[in-house]
Amino acid sequence: MKSIFPYLFLLGICFILTFTLALFAHDLLNLNLIKFMRKQLLIELFAGLLILLFLYASVSKFIDFRHFTGEMNNQPLPKVLKRGLVFIVPISEVLISIALVMEFTRTAGFWASVVLMGLFTAYTLAVLLHLFSRVPCSCGGVIRQLNWRQHFVFNLFFTAIALAGIYLQRSRKKQITIHHLKQQIV
Repeated sequence: MKSIFPYLFLLGICFILTFTLALFAHDLLNLNLIKFMRKQLLIELFAGLLILLFLYASVSKFIDFRHFTGEMNNQPLPKVLKRGLVFIVPISEVLISIALVMEFTRTAGFWASVVLMGLFTAYTLAVLLHLFSRVPCSCGGVIRQLNWRQHFVFNLFFTAIALAGIYLQRSRKKQITIHHLKQQIV
């Protein structure tokens, strides 16, 4: 069962890309909408990648919850914090995914992604700097197979995607506002 997750993850990425391209392909023919749609396409792509990441990670943790709990209990963190994180991390990943799906909560989802990925990245950096005596990885699925440097780059990549999503959301909203103001003037 564990060997199927990498393929499902890649299949999901392909599905999101194909669906997004098909959804907006007809609009790309209108030259006035190309810039707007490019931003929308990137926003959807970035949100989709983050959704896949967080859902894959949370489902992997829930499927092998005993292993995840054991790994979390081996973390060099206070016991009280470890008990809470066992539930907070995967539930947060699911909630962030839900926020990224809906347009009206997407910006909050991107911000939450930045915070969560930033925390993961800070932890990975602390491991790389040898600040902990032991360093078990409590990640789910194939992400568990990465070494710490790869993990750091992986986390930076997804943090950058979330930050780019925030930037594009703001830029797109400004573009919509300017377009509506122009229509009111004409």
